Amino acid sequence: MELFTNFPLWAALFAIGFAQFIKVPLQYFATKRFDWSLVTSTGGMPSSHSGAVTALSTAIAIEEGLGSPFFAISAIFGIIVMFDATGIRRHAGEQATVLNRLVLDFNKLVEEMKSWPKKEEQEKMKELKELLGHQPIEVFFGGLLGIILTLILHAVIH
Repeated sequence: MELFTNFPLWAALFAIGFAQFIKVPLQYFATKRFDWSLVTSTGGMPSSHSGAVTALSTAIAIEEGLGSPFFAISAIFGIIVMFDATGIRRHAGEQATVLNRLVLDFNKLVEEMKSWPKKEEQEKMKELKELLGHQPIEVFFGGLLGIILTLILHAVIH
């Protein structure tokens, strides 16, 4: 039953859910289209990864104090996750963009060289996932979201 009263866990899970959900209206304001697939996708504004790790660290700081070893663990874990989101995963997304462009260019060349009657097969091809990582601003706002949501949750629940 301790699982149900684990405030840091629930704050982090709430931050993930909220960050993923808020991507839909934010995208709507930018494009005037609802895209519900954003709720389960990676990347985008705000970073749910950053929201989760900052919510976790904030909740641990509230419950255990800034001097606790648990806060130290969660803070270092958070820094690594946020660095990864803006570094490795972002670069993987940029490489996916280049690979997708190469695939499109290759397909165009093949189409020009030969008449392929199998357009259905080409339409079935799925592009590589390009939105893997985050821009630094997305990580910043994800982190800020995690801190603010946790402080609000703590004030409401405790």
